Amino acid sequence: MAHYLYSVLFCYVLPCIYLFLPVLQHAMGEPEVVKGVDLERYMGRWYEIASFPSFFQPTNGENTRATYILNSNGTVDVLNETWNNGKRESIHGIAYKADPNSDEAKLKVRFLVPPFLPFIPAVGDYWILYLDQDYQFALIGGPTELFLWILSRQTYLDDESYNKLVQKAKDDGYDVTKLHKTPQSNPPPQ
Repeated sequence: MAHYLYSVLFCYVLPCIYLFLPVLQHAMGEPEVVKGVDLERYMGRWYEIASFPSFFQPTNGENTRATYILNSNGTVDVLNETWNNGKRESIHGIAYKADPNSDEAKLKVRFLVPPFLPFIPAVGDYWILYLDQDYQFALIGGPTELFLWILSRQTYLDDESYNKLVQKAKDDGYDVTKLHKTPQSNPPPQ
């Protein structure tokens, strides 16, 4: 039975989703992104304060965070971590500018998936939709309304800043009722 469900999912459902992505993108309109981000300042650890549920993140993940390290060639090493039922899960990736000649904060992230899973999409959009001037909190999305993240340098974000990011997402056409707050421990796990 499980084999049948996986076959249906990967042979029929996922291809249909990809067929409709351009329709979703057109319906929402492309959100405005930040320009002129200093990638060196952006590097380091970011904590997920809230996000849209997605098929590639556990629904009960806690202490979710991302760590970014700038490489000498301009790409960025990405380490995404979460704790699911007390167990650490992680995935590595490489981010790069979608258009090297643009100053827009539109990145692509290529995740390093196992070779036995070649059918899983390994490249995703990472658009910085908002970034405060001190590089302490950010709103991340993409060309469609399928994914959204609120990130902070700390394991918490004050209500005023959080509400500002939620309003920006709403103004950009995101259905903010889908936002799910991510539990964070203070101090975070090592």
